[in-house]
Amino acid sequence: MVLGSVLIVSRNTRELTLAAVRSVLASEPEGSWEVIVADNGSTDGTVAALQEVTGSVRVLEPGRNLGFAAANNLAAREATGEYLLLLNSDARVDAGVLREAVEWMRAHPEVGVLGAQLLNEDGSKQNSIASELSPVTELLNKSLLRRLFPGRFPGKEHAMGGPTEVDSVIGAFMVVPKRLWERLGGMDERFFLFLEETDFCRQVREAGLKVVHHPGVRVWHRQGGSAAGVHIPARIEYWRSRYAYAAKHFSPGSRRMLAVGLAIRLMVDILVQGAAAGLTLGRHRRTRAKLALDVALVRWHLLGRPEWMGIPRQ
Repeated sequence: MVLGSVLIVSRNTRELTLAAVRSVLASEPEGSWEVIVADNGSTDGTVAALQEVTGSVRVLEPGRNLGFAAANNLAAREATGEYLLLLNSDARVDAGVLREAVEWMRAHPEVGVLGAQLLNEDGSKQNSIASELSPVTELLNKSLLRRLFPGRFPGKEHAMGGPTEVDSVIGAFMVVPKRLWERLGGMDERFFLFLEETDFCRQVREAGLKVVHHPGVRVWHRQGGSAAGVHIPARIEYWRSRYAYAAKHFSPGSRRMLAVGLAIRLMVDILVQGAAAGLTLGRHRRTRAKLALDVALVRWHLLGRPEWMGIPRQ
């Protein structure tokens, strides 16, 4: 058994995926880690390019877009490593990072998930922690919550002196013992994209283990790179996952509060963005984009949240 298996889900992110794979292969001695790429029906030559890479790389081709959770489950079933590392296709690691993360996990068997400090290309910090979902987190500004209540909503706005127990980590880099992954049954495939890692971290905590953010484990992440070009479909998927999470974990009262609150906020956003677009005669690109997103979300709701709206499954 190799030390670890790096699981990467790709879809039409050829250059980013190649950079992620090569960073892993260059970061550790040959044979200590394997890379498994689950390609969700790419049409940009990703699979052919990966087949040219020298090193321990396997490519799985389900032939369609399984989504993030199901594709990671597929890759995990093929993994032979003692630890699984979920790595986004738009992330890169430096030398020694994988071994550092695993050695820390081995020294802390009470930890079931370890997340890293994600970095922008300029070295600035990205938010790498996700708080447990609730009507409060989904209806109020998350950045404001992190600034006002850092103890309850930790984030990039406040420095952490060392590894910190959190509700959830961002799934761009997430280390899990393979035995624990198998015991929990992997990720819930009801989440096509978004919040699957939040749900998984909740399962880990309910199993009596800790979820930890480690600020000393630093990983480069081109935030949103894997969803580039599909902004509106990706946001529809976030809303879909949000409702799925609420249906799984919220009380009926909390679900109603969330639904009503989101509807009100969406309508207010449309009024504000519509007024802004009118005042600028539609010349402000960002305002136009926000208004188009809000209109698409309203349409999705009015049509009954259809499966065909969002990111294609084929």
